[in-house]
Amino acid sequence: MIDAMAKVNRRLRTVFDARVKERGLTLARARTLLALIEQEGLYQKELAEALEIENATMVRLLDGLERQSFIERQAVQGDRRAKRVVMTAEGKQLAAQVEKLAGDVREDLLDGVSDEELSIALNVMRKMSSSMSKTH
Repeated sequence: MIDAMAKVNRRLRTVFDARVKERGLTLARARTLLALIEQEGLYQKELAEALEIENATMVRLLDGLERQSFIERQAVQGDRRAKRVVMTAEGKQLAAQVEKLAGDVREDLLDGVSDEELSIALNVMRKMSSSMSKTH
């Protein structure tokens, strides 16, 4: 079962990565934009935690997105080191495209899967995740 889940994950990442590359993004940068759609104005540290990546990796991702003019890092009054991450107008437009693309990939992935099957699979994965959280 773990092998099957890993195979689906690899395939999903490959397909999504290929589609976002057409828009000049990497998978990691696309995930960052999707996270900012969910909650814009996060601190860099909060964004790194949400994406489950190291702060140094987050800085490199944001450097790239900033060079592409998709995000800006804004200083936080009273804390010289803290930065809030906000999308530019161009970044918001691209993020909306990436969000639609993610929805299209999700539809392709779930084609032929019933709501009942999906519900069962999600419940199993949640239980597995919960079990792993208890042991580690």
